[in-house]
Amino acid sequence: MNRRFLLSGLAMAAAMPRLGRADAERDAWPIWRERFVAPDGRVVDTGQHGISHSEGQGYGLILAQAFGDRETFDRIESWTRAHIANRQDALMSWKWDPAQAENIPDWHNATDGDLFRAWAHLRASLDSGWSTDPSVAAEIARDIVRLCLAPDPRVPGQPLLMPGAEAVHQPGRVLVNPSYYLLRAMRQLGAAYEAPELGHAADHGEALLSELAGTGFVPDWVAVTAEGFDKPEDHDFRSSYDALRIPLYLVWSGRGDHPAVGTILRMLMTATLPGHFAVSTDAEGQVLGQSNEAGFHAIAALAAGVVPQLSADSIATQPYYPATLQMLAYVAAREGRA
Repeated sequence: MNRRFLLSGLAMAAAMPRLGRADAERDAWPIWRERFVAPDGRVVDTGQHGISHSEGQGYGLILAQAFGDRETFDRIESWTRAHIANRQDALMSWKWDPAQAENIPDWHNATDGDLFRAWAHLRASLDSGWSTDPSVAAEIARDIVRLCLAPDPRVPGQPLLMPGAEAVHQPGRVLVNPSYYLLRAMRQLGAAYEAPELGHAADHGEALLSELAGTGFVPDWVAVTAEGFDKPEDHDFRSSYDALRIPLYLVWSGRGDHPAVGTILRMLMTATLPGHFAVSTDAEGQVLGQSNEAGFHAIAALAAGVVPQLSADSIATQPYYPATLQMLAYVAAREGRA
């Protein structure tokens, strides 16, 4: 996909009549809810054999709050508490698998899921005026600070956000997932619950993303060492489905001008198939995966400064992940410029 094709396509999208907020809420949200939220409140990842994960439960809570659906918010939270909020701390086990007798094969947490759940509760209280358990967000924020921050080996006074409480790290090497930095959530939670460390981690994370963008490659996973950035030991070194969320979260945080947004957009534009975006590349820029799903178009539009479209048809026909990205991109566009 060349630049002219992308820009002309995004220009056409911007010129097309698009759903107003009321239409999107009436049409797209109920379809996402019916397709991916089970009656008991479990958010089902149809692209990964029907598993559920803390990230998905967090996404569901955020979307239910953003679209004003208190009943669905309560159902998702109820299932979350009963099934994956089972650690000795306030964090969640990251994976629940209906195909296994022991539904939780891995009780480790994933910090982004915890951030989303805490932020959803804070938003529900402050923005929606819903009465929720005030201890949920406060305790999650406390335990993220206590368990999921580590000193940057290059600048020990600055905190890095670790992908989980049990993530392997050493004084000279810390594993980081750059797409876990939802700066807006970290700053708001830090301010609300007297956890300034979260705000400091957000500030340092914003700088970290700039450094990575300066290399021309923003990966899904990276090791931060005393000597600089290095390949992760237990993950592929690529820019892929995780990294696609980076422009989403930066725009949502009011930082659509951040250099990492442009870096991911340029990656998306390297696709060779008409109408597709590169959704996975290696460190040398070789395209590993391409897709024309509407959710990835929404991420590209958001990164290019164009308001992404949202329609019932697109949510009805996509797998879980791109459909969820499209829903989140709609909310991010609505709120990131507020």
